[in-house]
Amino acid sequence: MPATMMNLYENTCLRCGQTVYQVDRIGPLKDFTFFHTGCFKCQVCNSKLTLKTYCNNQDDQDDKEVYCSSHVPKPGPGHLDGDAVGIRSALNVPRSAQFVNDQIRPGGRPSIDGESLAIKSPYNRGSGSGNSSENGHNSSFSDYKYGRFDSTALHIAHALNATKIQRVYDKPIDQILDANEQKQMEMLHRMEEDDLYKKFAKQRAAEEAKMDDHLKEEWESELEKLTSQFERDLATKKRSREESKVLTVRHQKEREELEKNMTIKRDMKKENLTRKMLEHERAATAALVEKHSKEMMRLIQEKRSEYLEDEEVLERYPAQPPPPQPPPQTKTDIYTDPDEFAEVDQLAIQVAQEDQKTFTDLVRMLVGQCSSDVEKVRTIFRWITVKNLNSITFDDSAHGDTPMGLLRGIKYGTESYHVLFKRLCSYAGLHCVVIKGYSKSAGYQPGVRFEDNRFRNSWNAVYVAGSWRFVQCNWGARHLVNAKEVPKPGGKSKIDSLRKVSGRLGGRSNNLRYEYDDHYFLTDPKEFIYEFFPLQPEWQLLKAPISLHEFEELPFVRSLFFRYGLYFPDEHTKAVMYTDSTGAATIRIGMPSHMQSSLIFHYNLKLYDSDKDQYDSVSLKRFVMQSVVGQLVAFRVHAPCSGALLLDIFANAVTPREYLTGEPMKFKSVCKFKIVCEDLQTVMVPLPDCASGEWGPAKATRLFGLEPITHQDALVFAGRDTELQFRMTRPLTDFMATLHKNGSEEKRLSKYVSHRVSDDVVTFTLSFPEEGQYGMDIYTREVGGPDTGGPTEKHLLTHCCKYLINSSKRN
Repeated sequence: MPATMMNLYENTCLRCGQTVYQVDRIGPLKDFTFFHTGCFKCQVCNSKLTLKTYCNNQDDQDDKEVYCSSHVPKPGPGHLDGDAVGIRSALNVPRSAQFVNDQIRPGGRPSIDGESLAIKSPYNRGSGSGNSSENGHNSSFSDYKYGRFDSTALHIAHALNATKIQRVYDKPIDQILDANEQKQMEMLHRMEEDDLYKKFAKQRAAEEAKMDDHLKEEWESELEKLTSQFERDLATKKRSREESKVLTVRHQKEREELEKNMTIKRDMKKENLTRKMLEHERAATAALVEKHSKEMMRLIQEKRSEYLEDEEVLERYPAQPPPPQPPPQTKTDIYTDPDEFAEVDQLAIQVAQEDQKTFTDLVRMLVGQCSSDVEKVRTIFRWITVKNLNSITFDDSAHGDTPMGLLRGIKYGTESYHVLFKRLCSYAGLHCVVIKGYSKSAGYQPGVRFEDNRFRNSWNAVYVAGSWRFVQCNWGARHLVNAKEVPKPGGKSKIDSLRKVSGRLGGRSNNLRYEYDDHYFLTDPKEFIYEFFPLQPEWQLLKAPISLHEFEELPFVRSLFFRYGLYFPDEHTKAVMYTDSTGAATIRIGMPSHMQSSLIFHYNLKLYDSDKDQYDSVSLKRFVMQSVVGQLVAFRVHAPCSGALLLDIFANAVTPREYLTGEPMKFKSVCKFKIVCEDLQTVMVPLPDCASGEWGPAKATRLFGLEPITHQDALVFAGRDTELQFRMTRPLTDFMATLHKNGSEEKRLSKYVSHRVSDDVVTFTLSFPEEGQYGMDIYTREVGGPDTGGPTEKHLLTHCCKYLINSSKRN
């Protein structure tokens, strides 16, 4: 896997000067500037901006800041200078087949992506340069007569590209296609579906009758054999009444056993038959939906062409599905926060609470007010993820003309999320395909090979914003969660776009919320490939497709990994990590700067092929050292024995207030690794039995405002005594420290550690009764006050940080 696939790119935020990672990036904007999502605010009023609402100072080319429409500096009287001539010339350039650059004009449509920004025109050298020709070009381009893009025009090109993403391709569907005409086609399709489902029912009945006849013949044959044997046993010689009774009882038991075995056999045969029939029916249903979708798209495209043939449209939605190509924009170029779809999402939730009799009515209710193809696909996606089709109960007597008859494919088990999504997209006039392949789904573990059909899966790609984008409705579907357990990702607290459950849930509505996974909507290919591998390489939508073996080697990550903006800084990080001769292997994870103050990591280590999390009665967690340095969190695993281990890494974003007040925190898995120790040459001892979590003072600084003065690292080398000092940046009280050492009781070690507080400095004094490795836990709590919830608030004594101390006379 190339390094560019494994890492996210870095830039610097114009507003705060910190590193900007691609997952939290706004830009490039004017003069190739970038912003954090949280920093993308008006310079004057500090109001939040989007790519559709921000403005630049057009009167000062040196002003790279962004403004809202009310506070953007107003331009003075117009003027024409050399730069403006170059820009106008670039915009007015006629198309030339000889000099078209695919990065600027792919397929004849204007487009600028991140790679094309590096293109520099010889014009940038200045028309007055001695190395330039008379018209300002390098001699090798002396025949090229047309305008150029220079650096001052790039921000204009970006603005045009951002506008293109949300461009209205045509009028709403109500204006180009009459609803009754669309319903007529839907009714024809429904008749074909009725015929197909009747055919399914006949086939199932015929196959079940055939199976029953076969089993009946087998039962009668086996029963005849059993009865004949019983009669022969009775007739062998004259039996006493007692012997005859014993034979009769034995015969009855054998008959009951035969009946039981035949029942089990029948159930197994029926289960296998149902599974095979269902696979056949799903394939037939998908083929029919494919046919119907093409017919519906053809109808909409014909009406769209008739309606728009006399109108001048900058960009029409393609009549035919374009070939799969990597998208020129990232997901954050389309939208940066799900709250941008707040109105669309709310509409989808409301529609999901109602019943519709036709797909035509449903889709028109969903997309009737949408202003772009992105909003159309968004409302369809949210309707499906809110509807929770897996939990719908159907009345067996429901007919096709009832509201629930709309979802009869789901009812009969022949239609799934991705097939339904494709169907709804066609009613909205959007190109959509179903992609088949492998996925790292439930039950998968890092290191597993995709050798059979266990992890086969299907998903969608939909053509919006000028390119194919991935959608996985099934993995994005919402479920109900307790509101207190919902992760709160720090500065991006709205990332989950949670919605309150409707009043239909009664008294529970204040405690339960919708949670869905926005990661699986328009997912970037370089992130999607970590979990999904299409059978057709072109549908990876990557510039350099990878092999199945490379897919297996990719780290096993979950959507939360990308939601938090995490990345792997080491190119060699793979799903299976091998230890060195000492049994050590290190996993490093990078995090964006805006998440440093809120992200907390935990881990679990167990044997790979079992659920055992202990070795020689010692928790395997004590063979992992977790530490945080800057933007990197490291997990150093020391295998206690040869074999394979499973490292599961969890994360959650919490505020210091949540941590200090002891609110429940629900950690979710972000990635897993298989750790393989082939040959252990060094016997490893477990770390001291301290509190779980990371080692070092980083946690104390970001959650408690406790800054280390003397020891910045997790590992401390000391003599027979040492001191650790911290500076408090906010009031803390009731400090407590405990020492731990393998083979020693904590109570015996308590007298060797003490602390004192002087002004804002707290000093811990330690002495060690003997040489060796010690663990030190520090606990504290915040002083109650007006800023912490009131003078009566009593915060819990909370674990603050821990150190690993090696005591030796040589230190």
